[in-house]
Amino acid sequence: MKSNLEDSLEILISLSRITFLSLAEKIKLYKNLDISSDLALMSLEDLEKFAGRPLRRVKWNGKENLEFAKREIQTLLSKDIGYLVYGEADYPALLKETVNAPFVLFYRGNKDALYSSSLSVVGSRRVTPEGRKATFDFACQASLQGFNVVSGLATGVDSEAHRGAVTALFDRYEKSGNFDAGKTIAVLPCGIDTVFPSANKKLAEQIIKTGGVLVSEYVPGTPAEKFRFVQRNRIIAALSPVTVVTEAPDGSGALITADYALDYNRELVFLSSCFSKSASLVRETERKKNGALSASGAASGVKSRKSLSSIEKYLEMGAPVAENFEDLKKILSQAPEERALRCKKEDEFKNNQQTLF
Repeated sequence: MKSNLEDSLEILISLSRITFLSLAEKIKLYKNLDISSDLALMSLEDLEKFAGRPLRRVKWNGKENLEFAKREIQTLLSKDIGYLVYGEADYPALLKETVNAPFVLFYRGNKDALYSSSLSVVGSRRVTPEGRKATFDFACQASLQGFNVVSGLATGVDSEAHRGAVTALFDRYEKSGNFDAGKTIAVLPCGIDTVFPSANKKLAEQIIKTGGVLVSEYVPGTPAEKFRFVQRNRIIAALSPVTVVTEAPDGSGALITADYALDYNRELVFLSSCFSKSASLVRETERKKNGALSASGAASGVKSRKSLSSIEKYLEMGAPVAENFEDLKKILSQAPEERALRCKKEDEFKNNQQTLF
């Protein structure tokens, strides 16, 4: 006979697997379900009635969903994967503030890293040498001063951000015998049981070894797909009061993360490495290519969110530029009204009342 804890976990994982329900709908279902079989027996029509809206173009097999959930629970247990449930005390406070937060956040490593001061660092996968060094140095200094570094474990800027923090931690360990510096947090675009890209498996191991954590909203076995990178970016932005872009061409995923940061009323700062000669050349090359693609899309009636994103847009709205970590501290020490960014959707200014420094 199953315990209440086991059945509750089956419900949690079963709900986590459902992509067509909102956070509010999952919370409501979780509160109203007594046992996991109740969800398994619900038809699509039952779910529509519960949600109070049509659920078109979705596939649903409750019994199959439960069987998958049971297998995924075995993976959680065998790989020592933890989970944080929205609404419970240990769910990250900043993430909880967002309207589209994950219902369940899975993790491997030290979850305590999710509860202290952090900075999100993002940028291009095809980073220039200048951007690579600037990112590494920035993350290293942030870690040495006690700030956790959040990024997405992708190639390029993400990897350098994690490596900078990990290097600072190993250096501190050599001097003090412990990892008493800021940790690093990697947000995955795939199931928590794997690492993407696979080339960063060793880096992921170092993150955990130095007291950091890997997190994902996806159940074990979920593959990395394009749309999941965008979904992952919202979590990167949500986990920190400040998002720092170290290098990003027009339309990059880093600028989508910047959009999320503004949506969540977070601080947004660009490093001066975004404007190095090499980075400017890459940005101009990408701009010409994207311009041709945008023209083609306009002719066919297709609109792209990416085609609207450029660093200049954020600078016009008031986003500051920092030379390095120390310069960032000076910027963030200013009064909130001096650093307010104009809202993207309305001609208003957003003020971030949180003080990091």
